[in-house]
Amino acid sequence: MEMPKGWFWSVCKRGRPYIGVLFLQLGYAINNLIVKSALNEGLNPYTFSVYRNIAAAVAFGPFALYFERKIRSQMTFSVFWKISLLALIEPVLDQILYYTGMKYTTATFAIAMCNVLPALTFVMAWIFRLEKVNVKKLHSQGKILGTLITVGGAMVMTLVNGPPVPLPWTKGTGVHQVVASTALVSQDQHIKGAIMITAGCFCWASFYILQAMTLKEYPAQLSLTTLICMMGALQGTVVTLLIENGKSGIWSMHKRTEIIATLYSGIIRSGASYYVSGLVMKEKGPFFVTAFNPLGMVIVAIVSSFALAERLLLGRVVGAFIIVLGLYLIIWGKSKDSSLSSSKNNDVEMFDKETSNDKNQDSTIVSKEGHKGEANV
Repeated sequence: MEMPKGWFWSVCKRGRPYIGVLFLQLGYAINNLIVKSALNEGLNPYTFSVYRNIAAAVAFGPFALYFERKIRSQMTFSVFWKISLLALIEPVLDQILYYTGMKYTTATFAIAMCNVLPALTFVMAWIFRLEKVNVKKLHSQGKILGTLITVGGAMVMTLVNGPPVPLPWTKGTGVHQVVASTALVSQDQHIKGAIMITAGCFCWASFYILQAMTLKEYPAQLSLTTLICMMGALQGTVVTLLIENGKSGIWSMHKRTEIIATLYSGIIRSGASYYVSGLVMKEKGPFFVTAFNPLGMVIVAIVSSFALAERLLLGRVVGAFIIVLGLYLIIWGKSKDSSLSSSKNNDVEMFDKETSNDKNQDSTIVSKEGHKGEANV
């Protein structure tokens, strides 16, 4: 049996959103590890927010100017204030709150707290009618249940420890060392950091909702990414000068980890993630982008087991399986949304064709009757 022509490109096209969100989660997980290391060495979260947005704007600006010079739409007041608000919400408020909260806690705790992001985005997308939800339909129930299961699995990874799982590449790590490090992490989860990270997640969810709305008016994604980062750097500078008044030393970076964290976070976490999330959002909506956020905890657990030779705890493995189950339900519900929308479009096209055929037949009959009348005369 021969494969239909173009099946490979069809599979690649359907798989692009999933590859995009996997790239986002991998970038977020690595970013958390790098930035936490820099924060421990004295990186200021306020100046870090400014520098990373400058790095993103410099990296993506030339591409936006060249590739989108013909498709860039006119800048209106509506688009301008939305870009300004986007820059304030994510590059300024979210980043300052999130990284200050991470400074008070740990990278693992920060990424664990971000698991409330899918639930927040789902509710907000539902309110603003960016996500199709019909509680009477089975696929909508699957999306709701999948969101709850995913968040629950992430909480299991955070709160449940259990015995370490023996892996071939972590034989050198002792059991007591793992338990002690886990206990140390749980003691460092301060309320102040948790409140800041939660507020940052609310800003992050609001950013995704507003970004989806802005892309409908201003579809030039590279230009939008560059403008958000430029405006974020400007607004972040003002906020930093107001909060850190008189502290000129905070603007200097001498350590290698600080420079690496700034460049990586600016180019990957800010610029590339804004662009990729916009691409995925156009096709799947804002909820789909954030639904895979708990996957970041799984990636951090796997990467740390390889890079730091840390043993995986049984609670993390169980939580990872629960997260995969929840993500499967979400993907299933979104696929049903896509099939329903495509079937509706096909019905509309068939109706338009039938209507046009009826009109053509009516016009043919009218023209024939006119010719007969002229012949009789």
